[in-house]
Amino acid sequence: MITIATLGPENSHSWQAAVEYAPNARIITCPHTSSLIDAFSRGEVELAIVPIYNTREGENKEYFRLFDKIRSGYWIDNIVLPSYLSLGVADGSVRREDLRMLVGKGSVFRQCEEYVGEYFSGLSLLNVQDIESAIREIREDGLPDRGVIETEELLKAHGLHILEREVAQHNRTRYAVLGPELAVETGYDATAFITRPLDDRVGMLVDILSEFSRRGVNILDMRAESDIKTQKLQVYIEAEGHIQDEVVAGAITHIEERVIGRPGSVRLLGSFPRVDMRTKYISAIGFIGTGDMSRWFADRLENEGYRIVMTGRSTPLRPEEMIGQVDVVIICVPISVTVETVRQYGSLLKPGQALILLAGESEKTLETALAVTGDEIEVMLVHNLWGPQAATMKDKNAIVVRTPRSGRLCTEFETFLYKHGADIYQDSPSRHDLLMGIGQKLPTVISVALAMTLEAHGITSEDIAGHCTLTSLYPILAMARVHSQNPRTYAEILSTSGDSRRIVHDFSRNLEQVTSMADDARIEQLCDLIEQNRAYLSEEFLRARMEQAKAVDEVLGKMI
Repeated sequence: MITIATLGPENSHSWQAAVEYAPNARIITCPHTSSLIDAFSRGEVELAIVPIYNTREGENKEYFRLFDKIRSGYWIDNIVLPSYLSLGVADGSVRREDLRMLVGKGSVFRQCEEYVGEYFSGLSLLNVQDIESAIREIREDGLPDRGVIETEELLKAHGLHILEREVAQHNRTRYAVLGPELAVETGYDATAFITRPLDDRVGMLVDILSEFSRRGVNILDMRAESDIKTQKLQVYIEAEGHIQDEVVAGAITHIEERVIGRPGSVRLLGSFPRVDMRTKYISAIGFIGTGDMSRWFADRLENEGYRIVMTGRSTPLRPEEMIGQVDVVIICVPISVTVETVRQYGSLLKPGQALILLAGESEKTLETALAVTGDEIEVMLVHNLWGPQAATMKDKNAIVVRTPRSGRLCTEFETFLYKHGADIYQDSPSRHDLLMGIGQKLPTVISVALAMTLEAHGITSEDIAGHCTLTSLYPILAMARVHSQNPRTYAEILSTSGDSRRIVHDFSRNLEQVTSMADDARIEQLCDLIEQNRAYLSEEFLRARMEQAKAVDEVLGKMI
């Protein structure tokens, strides 16, 4: 039988957390955190359970310092429990207005701050360390005008009557489980570490965080404070991923060796299954489509703790079987078959599910999705403007087209995009397709036509290198990008319908007009046209784009 140390008394929230974690364990209660850590550090218990965060109170200020006291062992797991608090009195006939003093622990009063402020703003608050002794005193001395706030179980165990229940709503507490050995990797983990007191320098904290940011690792928690003894900076960080993950381990090693530059300056606290204090409505996500982009999203969603089910033409599990097993169905197939796929499977979704379309064409796709799914089905389209070669979605554009039926499941998926650093833009269906004509279809048309023109005139890569300015290299680079990747992708883009076609046809007419003016050497008219365009584009836009162009020119200039 394992032995667990936690904060007392029996029936307290911490005691309940220990019972929840190991129902058959022997539980030792400690009066305060220091004695609990001492018992764990001396090996008197196998595990220790410590409250570290409360949704109402925030982080437990003590735990930042308690980790410095742990000389062996690791943070290996977490427990998240609702913290139900009640108001108890010694005499069942006492009413709320009869009370003259409230008794409780400091943390309890902080969690009940709203309740106390609303109903007992004029009462004295007695903050006690030993709640059991305080209750005994109330009962033995006959003090009916004193109310005690604690768990209902503890109040009843000491013979008090419950005057009011649930005095702090939405109250949840996270507990850290400390153990002797590092926890094994689960695939949905977090790693915590703390630095030794550091010599301060400009940018230290930013440089530490940047090591995670540039590797695409999300920071779950970070705080810094001055060490009590030395008043030097000490940093605590909790990041997504296990210490056995090369990316996480590489970031921490680089921080210690390069950023701080002092061996032994980082102390690993532990790796453990990740905790999300937010409410999640999605449990399982199913994909229709097994291409590279589907797998790219599936890997990242799986790392967020969602159960992923993949289906496609080659999988044993068919989409129609998968749909009933998940909360969200994601369709990610080539543009040319998206509408057909939606029409085939959309009607199989049941009320309470969501259909999310990872697609490049919006208006017709969403029109079909809304027509074939029931009114209780959430529907949303997401167009990610990056390919499966991207390491992260940080700073990349994602177009989100919500519908009147986009609800909390769609919002949770959008939150996933935001968390991973995507720049999210909201569009209507028609606006999305029009802008995609500029962002994707037109550049692809130009790239394909440009390659055809080079071939028609026998222009080689050597000719281009010798005769292009840096500016004229831009379309050449776009042409090379289009022709060095999967041609099916760009053929699908060229074939999209909707308002994106308007962009290409309007461009074709405008190109013919400009060509005609140039052939006739109508220079003044061309100047007026350029000035007209400049006024429409705005000085602010042109100035910002020129700054980008100069940065690109600098890179291109070094390569030529």
